[in-house]
This record gives sequence, structure tokens and C-alpha cells, in this order.
Amino acid sequence: MAFLSELKVLKEIAETLNEGSELSAVLNEVLARLLTVTKFDAGWIFLIDEQGGYELAASKQLPPALLNEEIQPMCNGECWCIDRFRKGALKKATNIIECQRLEDAIELNWGDTRGLTHHATVPLQAADEKFGLLNIAAAHKTIFSQEELTLLESVAYQIGTAIKRIKLSRTEQEMRVAEERNRLAKDLHDSVNQLLFTINITARAGQSVISEAKGKEAFSAIQQMAQHAQAEMKALIWQLRPQGLEKGLATALVNYAEMIGLKVLSDVKGVYTLPSAVEEALWRIGQEAFNNCRKYSGQENVEMQIILEKMEVSMTIRDNGIGFLCDRGEHIPANGLRNMKERAAALKGSVEIKSNPGAGTAVIVKIPF
Repeated sequence: MAFLSELKVLKEIAETLNEGSELSAVLNEVLARLLTVTKFDAGWIFLIDEQGGYELAASKQLPPALLNEEIQPMCNGECWCIDRFRKGALKKATNIIECQRLEDAIELNWGDTRGLTHHATVPLQAADEKFGLLNIAAAHKTIFSQEELTLLESVAYQIGTAIKRIKLSRTEQEMRVAEERNRLAKDLHDSVNQLLFTINITARAGQSVISEAKGKEAFSAIQQMAQHAQAEMKALIWQLRPQGLEKGLATALVNYAEMIGLKVLSDVKGVYTLPSAVEEALWRIGQEAFNNCRKYSGQENVEMQIILEKMEVSMTIRDNGIGFLCDRGEHIPANGLRNMKERAAALKGSVEIKSNPGAGTAVIVKIPF
């Protein structure tokens, strides 16, 4: 490949990586530009987490065999490049002797491979931090030249640096959101909550000095409304700034449930550290589930189980209350259920509701990490 063409590839990719902030869009655009200029036939990027779990983060021009919707070969199973990555054996751009996924596609007749049998693989990293793999393939090409591998290595380094930048940007944004929640929670506590407390005290004092029955009833109603509003405000402040989340998700959820009047039997299995986004989603979903228990179940006893495994966390919140017909969705607020499902879906997880009249309700959340 000519020197000027290499410079063009690196320049265009650098521009894309510097401008982008949404990881999936950036990676797909980079792959498209790389394939256009180099004339290679297909490319894909696997992001691999610290536990070894992988996801297909971007792909361009994959052959029909690798797009088989029934088999989903790019999302399931194992392969040599990912195995080498997990073992720390991939340090630089490498020619893979043969792609296991393509080999399986040919042997099991998953579809047309368009002449692809081999690919080059390059680790995506920034300094000592590794993020995944860039794989590039060309029809009937069984080995890549050193010049081509050097170019791919340069591109992969740029991608790795961009991934680190985007992740740092997300972390910074999450911190800003947390700071704003803390500020809002403090403002609510110092202003609105104190005002409600004053109304409560004033109403109580009014009952003691007035002699008319109707006046006492009015002050009593005001006091009850103020107390109810205080309880709702306390729950809102908790939602904005959960007390105890720094001690663990389970502790924070149990404390929240007890604050709104529930008794929780908690069971936690596993010791994996959750990513902040997953912990945040489970915290919000758990709040919504507990709120529904308090309002609709007719029970104050609730069971919560959290199971942390290598690739997934599951949380089940169950009551033995009145239950409902799931297909009709009675007693479950549409907005609350939609919010729970959207939070889980944003992290490629799921929320399932199981219930029957007289048999209680279970909210089952599963999120990969």
C-alpha cells in the first residue's frame, strides 16, 4: 500500500475518532473508512471486558454466513483470537492461521462466506489498558503483509485511545450527574422539607389552641397532609442521593425499603464488583419494585435475592401479596414498568414480571456485565 494512502487512512480515521462521542457509531464509521481505503472485504470489532465476556461492538461487510440470524455466530461461541486475548497472548497485530467462526460456517453450512477464511487480528489498547480486538479479512487472503499489519496496528492504537477517551468522558458525565443529584437533594432537604416540617408543627400547635371542632379537624387534615408530603419528600431525596449505596447495592435497597415501611429478607450470592451503570440501574429498578410492593401488594414482607455471576447479575424482588393477572397488567403503573424495562434494556438486560391473583408478585431483573 502506498505511503500516501496510509497517511490518508490514518488522517481520516483520526478525524472520525476525535469527533465522535457515541462509541458504537464511531467504531462502525472507522471500520467503513478503513475498508473503503484499504480495499479489504470485511471487518469487525469485539469489545472484551475484564471477566473475558465479549460483544460485537461494530461490523462492516460481514458475509451472509456470519450474519446467520438463527446461529448468531458473532455473538455466541468461542474463537481462537478471543481465546488468545484472554490469555494475554496477543501483544501486536497478528495473522490468524484460520478463523474458527468461518471454519464452522463452512463445515456447518451457515451460508456464503464470500471467500473469507482467514483474518488479521489486532488488540485495541491504550497504554497498559486493553479493550478488545480489531479483525480484518479479505477474500482468498491467507496472510497479511508486515506493511498491512503495521497500518492496522496504527489504526488499532488510535481506536484504543478513542475508546479510553469516550469511557473517561462517560465517567466524568456520570460524576456531574451525581453531583447535580446531590445538590438537588440538599436543596430539597434544606428548603421544601423544612417548610413541610414547619407546616406540620404549626398545624399541631393550631389544634392545641383552637376550641372549635371544625377548626381542629382542619388543622388535623393539614398536619396529615404535611406528614404525608414529608414522607414522599424523604423518599424523593433518597432516590436522588441514596444513603448507603457506598456500602453496597443490597444495603442501600434494604435501607430504602425499610424507610418506606417494608421488611426485607435479603439474600446476596456472589462477590463480583458491578459497573457503576449496572449498579445504578438495579438501584432505580429496585426502588420502583419496592414502591409497587408498598402501594399494591397489601403486604409489608418482601424477599430480595441478588445473584452475581461471572457474566450476569440477576435481582428478584418478590412479595406474597394480592397479585394480579400479568396479561392485563392491573395494579402495575405503566410508566413505572416501562421505566424499569427501559433501564434494563439500555444495558442489554431484561425485566420480567410474574404474578397471579392471590399468589404474590415477582420482579426479575437480569443484566449482563
